[in-house]
Amino acid sequence: MHDLIIKGGTLVDGTGGQPFTADVAVKNGRVVEVGKITGHAKRTMDADGLMVTPGWVDIHTHYDGQVSWDPYLSPSSWHGVTTAVMGNCGVGFAPAHVHQREWMMELMEGVEDIPGAVLSEGLKWEWESFPEYMDAISRTPRIMDIGAQIPHGALRVFVMGERGANREAATRDDMKTMAALAKEAIAAGALGFTSSRTIVHRTKRGAAVPSLGVDAQELITIASAIGETGKGVLQLISDWDDLDAEFNLIRDVTKASGRPMSYTLLQHDFLPQRWREVLKRTDAARTQGLDIKAQVACRGIGMIHGLECSMQPFFLAPSYQKVAHLPVPERVRELLNPQLRDRILMEATTVPDNVRLATITQHFHKYFPISDHANYEPLPEDSVAGIAASKGLSAAAVAYDMMLQDEGRQKFYFPLYNYTENNLDVVREMMMHPAALLGLGDAGAHCGYICDASYPTYLIKHWARERTRGPKLPIEFLVHAQTQRNARALGMFDRGALVPGMKADINVINFDKLDLSAPQVVNDLPAGGRRLVQKASGYVATMVNGQVVMEEGESTGALPGQLVRSTQS
Repeated sequence: MHDLIIKGGTLVDGTGGQPFTADVAVKNGRVVEVGKITGHAKRTMDADGLMVTPGWVDIHTHYDGQVSWDPYLSPSSWHGVTTAVMGNCGVGFAPAHVHQREWMMELMEGVEDIPGAVLSEGLKWEWESFPEYMDAISRTPRIMDIGAQIPHGALRVFVMGERGANREAATRDDMKTMAALAKEAIAAGALGFTSSRTIVHRTKRGAAVPSLGVDAQELITIASAIGETGKGVLQLISDWDDLDAEFNLIRDVTKASGRPMSYTLLQHDFLPQRWREVLKRTDAARTQGLDIKAQVACRGIGMIHGLECSMQPFFLAPSYQKVAHLPVPERVRELLNPQLRDRILMEATTVPDNVRLATITQHFHKYFPISDHANYEPLPEDSVAGIAASKGLSAAAVAYDMMLQDEGRQKFYFPLYNYTENNLDVVREMMMHPAALLGLGDAGAHCGYICDASYPTYLIKHWARERTRGPKLPIEFLVHAQTQRNARALGMFDRGALVPGMKADINVINFDKLDLSAPQVVNDLPAGGRRLVQKASGYVATMVNGQVVMEEGESTGALPGQLVRSTQS
């Protein structure tokens, strides 16, 4: 007697093979049979006309705080994710001495836009060391499996205190201590070690993250200790300002550790071909036997702007700042005042010194109004600049008036990265590279201006079914990329494919109805904190460890998720 049989579905089994029709039998949390199954089960699910896949493996999330208060890990659970990996980009909450907790929260608030009040109320802080953090996570039932990595920022400050936070050079003893603690974390089940080398990442007070610009020897010492365990992966984000020096560092760290390394890969408007140079160096390193991969997105890195969000084109204008504290309805009433409108539009002509802020507030050709369904591959004429040009109006004025529509709930999609050519051809090229890993959704983070946790759903619906502005991608490639390939890259060999013996993490999907809602702001975080979320439709059922956890978009209440510890055989 099986626990469950899924009958007659079209299997896209995660291995990269062609879709085929088969039944899937599940018992004791594992796939036990695939094919024509004649046995009996406690439950039989009719999947005729439906697509059956492994559960999605999201390797780039920031659920480090949310695991403390949300067993349902939304919105990822709405999008078919059955395994989520956190602790990316060198930020997280362990290890942390008691007196460093406030600083840790300020770091996460600044880097990942998770409000400090939310973290203060939501975090349980049942740990100081990383092994204690892992134990605390493992005690909480949740809807999906979760994996953790040890972040460089927390590790550095735990060992060096203010010297580490202030980015002072680590002594030999500092490095040895960090290396020993990183090794201890891997032994306790951490999936890897992560670091940040980007100036964009800053604390709430505007200070650079502790790991920015650290000496190569510090990273090599830590990575070498991890290499001694024979487990664990390495991950980082870099600005690539000195491309040769940065890639040499990645190569040296990977070589010294013998462990897989991945980095964030983006297309920047000001250097639109640099990502290709990074991949050329990656290809060369891989021919030398170094396991280096690029984590890439499946669409533009899309900021969501509007009055309900953290940013919009006028959020820096002094006259806007005077009303920014008001609730949205009151703010809209003030902003409708013609005199205030004129002042804000005049002030908005001042270009900020910061290049990133200047881009966000001035580039109206990248502001795309969002309707009922967000379009992530819009045409230039769909932008605020395009609409303004067609009407002979100022782009800033059009953006201002649009922003007040729908009682201030109108939002804009702003593809900060990966959209220089006004299409997703570059993204497709990145995704198809043999060294690519699909991720960068940042689920659990950027609560007020990014809503990319919906990546797993968008990947399938857009690239396999909807794309009209260029070639699509085979469904078997897309499913493999965010199941078995991602799982293996992070050392998880027991999931990601619908073959006997694998974990029964499964999605049953109505492919024709798979869709996304428009991003919306909800206030459901601790302390009434806000966040952007995006819902999905078309998921008939999602199973974790053989139990149905989501059915027709609603949670069943089952919480079979577990902590994933270390590399598996």
